[in-house]
Amino acid sequence: MIPPLIVQAAVERGIDLIAITDHNASENVSAVIDAAKGKPLTVLPGMELQTEEEVHCLCLFDTLDQLEKLQKLVDKTLPNTPNNIEFFGEQFIVDHTGDFIRRKEQLLINSTKLSFEEAFQAVTKIGGLFIPAHVNRQAFGLIDHLGFVPPELPIEALEISRHITPEKALEQYPQLKGYPLIQSGDVHYLDDFLGANQFFIEEPTIAELKMALKRQNGRKVKLERHF
Repeated sequence: MIPPLIVQAAVERGIDLIAITDHNASENVSAVIDAAKGKPLTVLPGMELQTEEEVHCLCLFDTLDQLEKLQKLVDKTLPNTPNNIEFFGEQFIVDHTGDFIRRKEQLLINSTKLSFEEAFQAVTKIGGLFIPAHVNRQAFGLIDHLGFVPPELPIEALEISRHITPEKALEQYPQLKGYPLIQSGDVHYLDDFLGANQFFIEEPTIAELKMALKRQNGRKVKLERHF
């Protein structure tokens, strides 16, 4: 997707906070942040990290410097397999207008060698927010791959897929009870935006998001599709 079109689609839907979380990659995040400058939209830097157990995890940060620290760790633990363009498709890196800069040569769909716990600890140490993604899905979901939410890790939220309601998710997966649930679009196309997570916060920061998930200091989060 092209950065200015991502920004336009979000703004047109009344969304004022998004995160860019490419799979095991972060090179296009700054382009979307730049494209959003001057617009009523905050773009959080992030990544969808794939652990060695094949679990997808959303890793959100306040700054690009924090994200770069995670990227360096991912680069060290991701197999150095070249991308086969004919089989897997292109992996473009673009600027804020969407113009081509270069190709990402390393194949990004593989799992890193980071365990789920190692990934959680790394993101937390950097100062990020770690949210297991689409936990109810068989493909790359936490419940199907681990069978449970590790109770020893203070995970602050879980993401459910766009194709299930929170009520149905809790009914089908009792392991989710007690955790705040968010629902993202897992956006691969511009029509995938959901705008389902309504955060009542003072500013769009990781600290504020964490308070909202814990319902602290008057902050809260509400899950409701509004368009």
